[in-house]
Amino acid sequence: MSSFTPYTYFQCPCTDTSTPSQRLGESSPITSEENSDDDDRTFDPRAPRANYSLYPLEHLLYCEDCHQIRCPRCVLDEIVTWFCPNCLFEVPSSTVKSEGNRCTRSCFQCPICIAPLSVSSLEAPPEGLGAEYVAQNGPFVLNCGYCTWSSKEIGIQFDKPNGIFSQLAKIRNGGEAIVTAKERRKDREDRKRDFSGTSISEESPDQETFQTLDPNEKLDAASQFSNLKAFYQSQLADSSTVGALGFPGDYGYGSPGALSRIMGLYTGGSMVDKKSKSKVGNMREAQDALEGLQLTPSSDEEAIKKLHAEGWHSTATAVQRKEAPNYNAQFLTDLRPIAYLLRTKRSKRCKTCRHILSKPESKIQTTRFRIRLVALNYIPTINIKPLQNTSALALTALKPVQFLLTFKNPLFDRVKVTLATPAKTPGRFGSKVTVLCPQFEVGANTDAWEEALREGGNRNSSGEKRRTKAEASEGQHQAEAGKVWERGRNWTSVVLEVVPASLRIDGPEFMRSEEQKSDDGPLREDEDVVEIPVFVRVEWETDATQEEGAGLGGKDKDAREKRELAYWCVLGVGKIARD
Repeated sequence: MSSFTPYTYFQCPCTDTSTPSQRLGESSPITSEENSDDDDRTFDPRAPRANYSLYPLEHLLYCEDCHQIRCPRCVLDEIVTWFCPNCLFEVPSSTVKSEGNRCTRSCFQCPICIAPLSVSSLEAPPEGLGAEYVAQNGPFVLNCGYCTWSSKEIGIQFDKPNGIFSQLAKIRNGGEAIVTAKERRKDREDRKRDFSGTSISEESPDQETFQTLDPNEKLDAASQFSNLKAFYQSQLADSSTVGALGFPGDYGYGSPGALSRIMGLYTGGSMVDKKSKSKVGNMREAQDALEGLQLTPSSDEEAIKKLHAEGWHSTATAVQRKEAPNYNAQFLTDLRPIAYLLRTKRSKRCKTCRHILSKPESKIQTTRFRIRLVALNYIPTINIKPLQNTSALALTALKPVQFLLTFKNPLFDRVKVTLATPAKTPGRFGSKVTVLCPQFEVGANTDAWEEALREGGNRNSSGEKRRTKAEASEGQHQAEAGKVWERGRNWTSVVLEVVPASLRIDGPEFMRSEEQKSDDGPLREDEDVVEIPVFVRVEWETDATQEEGAGLGGKDKDAREKRELAYWCVLGVGKIARD
């Protein structure tokens, strides 16, 4: 049997009750009615919902305004900045909205192995004296230093070593030119002007663009969407009436009336009103690629012929097709260099009070945080270990075993801790649990030298002597009810006694619990793990806030306020040996 490492998970209170939200214009959040039975309800760590509410303490934040634990599910994320992970260039949010969430510089990944690509010239490097100062001429290609892939394999070459993203957007695989969005927009204007019958006094280069576009060309996803959007906008503009203010009758292309007319093309006009029914006949569907219609070939004869000629190794894998922006790529020759996805730095806010819990530095090169309210700095940490050093890998059924719970206080104030556990753990196999000292105090997290000076160098005077390993091994000190086991400057250890349950299903009737009588199935996964739900209540006194102290007057400057924090945690102590 493999070894077991004890663990401690903390429950976020957002899963018990709905988190109150704050409306606009209100000074305090709306709180739900208090339920007196919440404290009496035992938390079940084996419930399906518990999997989404238990976190290690390192993953939790703390709200100073609400005085509550906050998990990743009850915080709001806000994007601070966008940046490229390759060149560490900060990208404005306006560029992200217009160009997409990929780097628009010369940062690309290999479509074969996702390694970074570098720009190099096809010409041989110059030799001789001063060769390092001579600028290389084109054409340039993208090379992969890991799998030796090159953009020359798919027929893509560049004229300049910089601005690769804009150059790649104009080149198709094989070296053919791609019609840009600006050229398509000019072509649509020319076709609309030609359809209306207006005369043009002098020829412009835009007419040549109109002649070169193919109505049956194969479009990529961005070009097809742009053509479809422009086509339906023109259809809606022609079929809708214009109001007195110059707007369409339904106030825009995204209005419910405009969407109803589009749906009327496919539903027979049942979703449109009487006024728009008369204009449905003026609208039509896209007819060619210039209007966004992309015909899918009825057979894959070309792909089958290419597969017979080049073999199975010429096809793209599922991972390569997933990483590529074009999901329709079937062969390696259809893959293109992949621009780096942008990363974000995010700040976190509390959903209840909108207080900032975490905010990183906006500078890309640094990993520091301006605000970082982690729960480790507000909640006592809990460590669990066996009291006696035993070599057994599992717990023996019906044999009492003692564990040592160590609470470490991160606050600068002395805290009072109250523990509550059920008599038996939830589940079919309930183990008996007893905390020998359920109430105790933990010292403040002060300087060690300050404590030494306060005690005057005599630690025995306080009666809180630390137990040595020799004393614990000799058994001179036994765990007693109502007394702490060991105490330090800002930590306290208490004893937890567990009597593991028997895993036998066919045991005597008087030893079987109600859950075993109703469910006598075989042992399920992780049912042999002893998980103990512990309700922790922490109380301490701290200095009053500056806002409250300002209105009390000078005589109450030393006023103290009492704070309290209660939460559930789960202790995983070990596995029960099977009979």
